[in-house]
Amino acid sequence: MQLAAFLNAGAQGTVGWRHPNAPTSFLSASHYATMARILEDAGFDVAFVPDSLTVPRSLGDSFEPAVKWGTGTPRMDPVPVVSVMAAVTTHLGIAATASTSYNQPYSIARTFATLDHLSGGRAGWNVVTSFQDAEAQNFGSRSLDAKKDRYGRAEEFLRVVTRLWDSWDDDAVLLDKDNGVFARPDLVDEVSHQGRYYSVRGPLGVPRPPQGYPVLFQAGASDAGRDLASRWADVVFCSHESMESAQDYYRDIKERARKWGRDPEQVKILPAATVVVGEDDSDARAKHEAFARLVTPEAGLSRMAYHVNVDLTRYDLDGPLPSLEEVGVEGHYKEIMEFSRRENLTIRQIGAWYGARTEGGMVGSPVHIADTMQKWLDNKAADGFMIQPTHVPGSFREFSDKVIPELRKRGLVRTEYSGTTLRDNLGLPRPARNEWIHRAAVKTEGQ
Repeated sequence: MQLAAFLNAGAQGTVGWRHPNAPTSFLSASHYATMARILEDAGFDVAFVPDSLTVPRSLGDSFEPAVKWGTGTPRMDPVPVVSVMAAVTTHLGIAATASTSYNQPYSIARTFATLDHLSGGRAGWNVVTSFQDAEAQNFGSRSLDAKKDRYGRAEEFLRVVTRLWDSWDDDAVLLDKDNGVFARPDLVDEVSHQGRYYSVRGPLGVPRPPQGYPVLFQAGASDAGRDLASRWADVVFCSHESMESAQDYYRDIKERARKWGRDPEQVKILPAATVVVGEDDSDARAKHEAFARLVTPEAGLSRMAYHVNVDLTRYDLDGPLPSLEEVGVEGHYKEIMEFSRRENLTIRQIGAWYGARTEGGMVGSPVHIADTMQKWLDNKAADGFMIQPTHVPGSFREFSDKVIPELRKRGLVRTEYSGTTLRDNLGLPRPARNEWIHRAAVKTEGQ
């Protein structure tokens, strides 16, 4: 079982900052250093840091709800945050989010190659296309590009970044002091990319990363997103309201990977799991109920509107949520619709639920949590989990102290790290030079 920790670079979630045990130190380096040590002691594979390039304006085209309720803000730059975490650990992987819509391939290739070298091969890049008009408005546009264009840009972006990582051969650096030769020019190539969106000459100014490519993360939920994820991603992050919907997604991503000519076992799928663990099931339910009481419907609505990128105030909040044609995070939208239709909820009621939802049904005793996780693994709904805390660092401490021993007893998670890189610990091969050619290739014949 792979384990990732979902960790905001700022206050935790919509109400996590309100938890009685939540510290106020989320703008300090020590806050992230503490969590990194907790995660490494528990044997987590990676700390995963999401990002957004705006203060959301999803309700009434105003940033006031997001600021008032702490919805999607603050968001510090994730790269310095994970660098702090890498500096105090030896094995924990560190994955930072960066958008292909508002960055350039050369700068992203250099940033993550540098991070991979400095961490000893533990870096990951979460590839996103961005989903908020408010993000576009911070970068000179009135609204997001059409989804087709965003994913077309992302595809070309990935081709260029991986070619830049491949511009140095693994053996290019000689450091021949006697003859004064630093590196072999014949083992360094220009990229000379001329595409629809980017023109990049290369080569990269950083030698090839220790992992070949830092581990690529993606959260594809739409059809275009699933194609991008199944073609390029090493790890796919997703969110589901039921094990059945997770199974459908798991099956689809693995099949798409096979059609792209990839080994489906080399695409790790990690559904979100919000774990609330107690001494027994009753204690865990009481903890979650106390957490849910911290949620105001307005804060939950602000969070939901941010994720679906739709101003919900245009609808009757005491009526049902209508079907929406264009949404931000399609995975969250499907999760919302599945739950609201099953429970027959109004928009306001959905908001209250969404602010404190526990993905994966992970509320209970350590045995219950482990049973649920094992069921998802055995029924091909997951290769592991992205653990979402209700508050930090307390949730991770409780998971580490109570659930990890039960998982270890079953042989589901490691007792110690066996590899030195994030790819080693995820069971992923190191890409050979020019692996990008295969990932950019067309589907297998007949598909």
